[in-house]
Amino acid sequence: MDITVVVGAVLFLVTVVLAWFAVRRLRALRSGGVHAALRTRLDDSGKGWHLGVGRYQGDEFVWFRVLSLRPGPDRVLHRSGLEIADRREPSGPEQYSMPPSSLVLRFRAGAAGPGPDVELAMSPDALTGFLSWLESAPPGRLPWAS
Repeated sequence: MDITVVVGAVLFLVTVVLAWFAVRRLRALRSGGVHAALRTRLDDSGKGWHLGVGRYQGDEFVWFRVLSLRPGPDRVLHRSGLEIADRREPSGPEQYSMPPSSLVLRFRAGAAGPGPDVELAMSPDALTGFLSWLESAPPGRLPWAS
């Protein structure tokens, strides 16, 4: 087998994967998505953040990781289970892992679904929209808002 055929095939495959990432991200953004970083492994080192695009779908906030081949969302946060435990500015090393001038929300364990605590970082404008969406649930659907 000629080396140019192998190199050409590898370059074609890389191009297809990069095109998939770009199309997936643009589709999510154009359908009402916002840039958001998410992490489930919480520690003081600032590691574990993943960039992505979040989108509102009725009572769910679906999050798509930027570098993922998965066709569906990587994480789904249900509005009825979300309870904000903390709101803070990102610490030093975290600032490089999230959208510019982001604010971080921490949700309690089990509130955002099964699993560990979840942190979500968004720009102030996206955060305003997220909080409006969170508070706009019909009466009686959010126990902490009654």
